[in-house]
Amino acid sequence: MTIRALWHLTENRSAIREQELPEENDTLLIKTRYSLISLGTERLVATGGVPESMYESMRVPHQEGSLGLPVKYGYSLVGEVQEGPADWKGQFVHLLHPHQDYCRVKRPEATLLPSTLDPAVATLASNMETALNAVWDAGLSAGDRVLVVGFGLIGALTARLAKAFPATEVYVSELNSYRRNLALEWGFRAWEEELPAVDIAFHASRSSAGLQQAIDASGMEGRIVELSWYGEDEVRLQLGGDFHHLRKQVISSQVSSIPGKRAARWDYQRRKAAVLRILQEQDWSPLLDQRILFSETPAFFQRLRRGQVERLSGLVVY
Repeated sequence: MTIRALWHLTENRSAIREQELPEENDTLLIKTRYSLISLGTERLVATGGVPESMYESMRVPHQEGSLGLPVKYGYSLVGEVQEGPADWKGQFVHLLHPHQDYCRVKRPEATLLPSTLDPAVATLASNMETALNAVWDAGLSAGDRVLVVGFGLIGALTARLAKAFPATEVYVSELNSYRRNLALEWGFRAWEEELPAVDIAFHASRSSAGLQQAIDASGMEGRIVELSWYGEDEVRLQLGGDFHHLRKQVISSQVSSIPGKRAARWDYQRRKAAVLRILQEQDWSPLLDQRILFSETPAFFQRLRRGQVERLSGLVVY
């Protein structure tokens, strides 16, 4: 069977390539309906910005090629089962897979979606797992004063999760006017330096200045949760002033591991199930603010490389 897949060929060029999909027994054949481009991470991949030391740890299921380029990459896909057990046929599933129009996977790799969940919204599952991990790492609680620096997709998901806690005050700092206006329209407060110190700051702007702002805004023993991934870029910070005196804590958060305090009771399946429930409890569709035809993905990645994409997400429609 001939399928089409998106490949990043060089740091300046992406293309859709045809390739053969092998026949395998005891697998699901899935027709892709949507996949989600994680703008920050996938821009780094498409520009060859992943450090060589991270090639293996950054590898995703069904990736082909190398992160040194060329590579087939992506990690949130929703499709309809075409071949498989009778009770799976016609059902929508979510899985970790690069961007392509058909795929074949083992049944444990795919998660059946509830019939009440919009398949397009289900593409947010992988990024929602990142945001949920961040909330766990932060130890967020009711009534906390929270700052989110960087209102891209991860920042927006994290901010909305934080706002769901009773009596939380959630502030947003975002330089991009489109994203800042979205945050204000959705009821978040704009951060101002003269406001009281925050209990928890989430940083998702992928900039030294943004992380510095998150640190500076935090109060006594405040927790700063770092969600940005910088590839090979250098980060410069000023850790003088009251950083040590106020015992501020900078915490790394990453989705590939369950936080230690939950690991004894939670596994990836339980986290995925929780995320799918979260995606049904609110209307998350406004975060899917940019739809791209699969045939247009090479041109979209050219704009992404040039920094010409300001929306929250990139939903690929097949």
